[in-house]
Amino acid sequence: MLGTQPTGPVFGRPDDKLRDEQSRLASLLTDCFAVPVIGRRFAPTHWLAMTESAEMLTKTQHLFDDATRVTAGDSRWQGRTSDDYWAFVGPFGGITAATILRALIDHPQRSGDPLSVTVNCCAPIAQGAFDLDVRLIKANRSTQHWRVELSQGGAEVATLATAVFAERRPSWSHQRAEFPKSPPFAQIQPYPKVAAPWVKQYDFRFVEGHPDFSGAVKDAPANAFSKLWIGDRVPRKIDMLSLMSMSDAFFGRVFHARRELVPFGTVSLTTYFHVDAEDLAAEDIDRVLAVADAKIFHKSYGDQAGELWSPQGRLLATTHQTAYFKA
Repeated sequence: MLGTQPTGPVFGRPDDKLRDEQSRLASLLTDCFAVPVIGRRFAPTHWLAMTESAEMLTKTQHLFDDATRVTAGDSRWQGRTSDDYWAFVGPFGGITAATILRALIDHPQRSGDPLSVTVNCCAPIAQGAFDLDVRLIKANRSTQHWRVELSQGGAEVATLATAVFAERRPSWSHQRAEFPKSPPFAQIQPYPKVAAPWVKQYDFRFVEGHPDFSGAVKDAPANAFSKLWIGDRVPRKIDMLSLMSMSDAFFGRVFHARRELVPFGTVSLTTYFHVDAEDLAAEDIDRVLAVADAKIFHKSYGDQAGELWSPQGRLLATTHQTAYFKA
C-alpha cells in the first residue's frame, strides 16, 4: 500500500499525528459496508425503464475516473486528491500512481503502452490540488522514458515517478509462471472489516492470508502471504490505470506478519506490465486474482512482491516495493 517513509499508509514522514491515528485504527476496523459506496455523485432519480437506466449508468462517471482526472498543460499538468480514495492521513498511493499514469497516457507525445512505472515517495501530499511536471526524457523507435514530479503550491517535490512506455510487437511468447489455484470470485465472501475510504472502493475477497489485526502474541510471526480477488466495489472494466492502482492495493505485509496495524508507508513502488492495452481489453475483466508476499523485515524496512492475474490465467502485472514500518 503506497505511502512514503515513516507514515501510515500514505505519503509522508513520521509525526505525532500518525501516532494519534494509530491509536484509533483498531476500532475503525469494525466499520463495515453498511452504506452503499456508489457515492454522492449518483444522485437519487425517478424510476426509469430498464433500457433508460442502463444507458444512464453507462454515462455516469465512475469514482475511480473522477479521482484520476487530470487537466492538460504544456509540461505541467494538474490533478486533485479525492476524498473517496483517502487513507487515514493522506491519499491512497495507488490512486496517486494511477493519476500520474493517466497524465502520461493522455500526453500528446506518448507512444506505446506502459511497460513499467516506478513511484518514489518523497513527502506528504495534502488534500487539494497538485501539479504534475511531465517530461519525456528519451525516446527511440521502441521505447519512451518519462519523468514526472508531483508538487503542491510551488513547494518541493512530494512524489517522483519514472515510466517506460514501449511499442510491443508480435514475438515468441511463453508464460512460465503458473496461475495460482483459487475458488472463483463468486464463491468467496467479501472482506467486510474496513475503515479508510479508499478500502471501501474495492471488493477484497481473501482466499488465503486473511488479515488478523487482533495483535495476538504468538511464538512466531504469522505468514505474510496473501491470495485474494480484487475488484472495484462498483464494477469497472480493468484497464491500465486500475491495474496500476490495484498493484498497490495489498495491505502492508508487516500488518499480516505482526497481526496488528503499525506505522507504515511505501518508500518505492515499481509495477511491471506484461500486457498492452489491447491485450488487457481483450481479457474483458472487472477483477484480478492477486498474490503478495514478503521475504524480510529488517531495521525499519521490509519488501513486498505481488502478482496480478486475469481470471483466465494470464499474468497481467508484477509489482515490487520497499516500505518503512515502525515496530
